[in-house]
Amino acid sequence: MENIKTTQEQELYLQKGKTYKMLLIFAMISIVMIFAGLTSGFVVSKSRKDWLQNFEMPDTFLYGTILLLVSSLTFWMAKKMVKKGDNPKGMIFLLATLGLGILFVIFQFKGFSILFTEGLVPTGPTGSVTISFLYAFVIVHIAHLVGGFFSLFFVIYNHFKQKYTPTQTLGIELSAMYWHFMDFIWLYLFLFFYFFK
Repeated sequence: MENIKTTQEQELYLQKGKTYKMLLIFAMISIVMIFAGLTSGFVVSKSRKDWLQNFEMPDTFLYGTILLLVSSLTFWMAKKMVKKGDNPKGMIFLLATLGLGILFVIFQFKGFSILFTEGLVPTGPTGSVTISFLYAFVIVHIAHLVGGFFSLFFVIYNHFKQKYTPTQTLGIELSAMYWHFMDFIWLYLFLFFYFFK
């Protein structure tokens, strides 16, 4: 009887996981549409006479990109450790992911600071539509990444409370899916802006 109950609970857990993952995929598709609209506007605006042809992105955006890609690796390692039952290492990798994510945001704002110092601003008499798009890409991405931070905080809290086991990692899986997705979006935006500007 106990085995039947356990099997039924397992099936319910798997079904719940499929439902949540499908909802997350729909949310990610809507985010893709937002960034598709931004990049389409970018392509159309390139024909403007006031477009900056020789604009160089500050290196801090590249450093931030590397940090975000490494954070995907640490999140993947965290999930792997939890599935192996190594919770202490799982926590280390989760905290590393959080730290790298925070550093990414700091580097983005350092990039903005460099742009301001060079007089490259999105609005005003010296404003440029090129810089406006860069700001839009970064700010909209960070706004969506905030959701990733909230889910990561939630995962860290639940992991601290030992709510995850090698067979129950749904929260980590959902959070990691979203985090990897936001990393992919940023890599796409960075490469698009860097090579297509």
